Amino acid sequence: MGLTVVLVEPAGPLNVGSVARLCANFGINDLRLVAPRCNPNDAQALRMAVHGQTVLHQASTFTTLLEALSDCQRVVASCGRIDHGDIPLQTTDQVMPWVGEGLRSGAQVALVFGREDRGLSNEELLLSHRVVRLHTGDHYPSLNLSHAVAIVLHDLQRSRIGAAADDQQALQASEAAAPPQLEACLRDAEALLLDVGFLLPHTAKARMAKIKGLLRRASIQAQELAMLRGMVRQLRWAIRCHRP
Repeated sequence: MGLTVVLVEPAGPLNVGSVARLCANFGINDLRLVAPRCNPNDAQALRMAVHGQTVLHQASTFTTLLEALSDCQRVVASCGRIDHGDIPLQTTDQVMPWVGEGLRSGAQVALVFGREDRGLSNEELLLSHRVVRLHTGDHYPSLNLSHAVAIVLHDLQRSRIGAAADDQQALQASEAAAPPQLEACLRDAEALLLDVGFLLPHTAKARMAKIKGLLRRASIQAQELAMLRGMVRQLRWAIRCHRP
């Protein structure tokens, strides 16, 4: 399962080759062509594919879009036409997190792009779960096919990198400090509290056990624990420096 790029009736070998190169750029191996109106192995296509020639050679050909999407659980189509009827259009910022979520869950996800001259029909757009609109200037809104693919793949990659960073931060924030770190901090704290008279030698063990339980229940994080230990050590140093 993974990500596939689907081109519907592509007519230009230069565009097909450029899209194959983009697939290689973004680590996509599955390129699907629906009723292509050009030869995918044309010399121009191969020249434009550069390091994506393997993707181009392995591209699958289908008779209809429905056939090309038969194994896909999440489908996103790109629309550049203004006569899309009541079909709701969304931005890539709205849609790409949904795409990334599907990829992380193991779904087969398709990004569908239409013909160079007239895009996807409304019937074809209705085969998708989401439809994205790439915002350009109103005076000339139509994008070249390969340029549209580049923007969508770039925005997906940006979304996935952002999601991965958020997940890593959340993971780090949820990780409790390791037991050896906690024990080392508590030893320093116990020595400080004995120095200032808060603890007495015969009750120190029992009272420190209560403090340890408190910190464990709080699931104190490694960075937080390091800060506390730094405070304890600085206090001990200050006390020793000013002790007569």
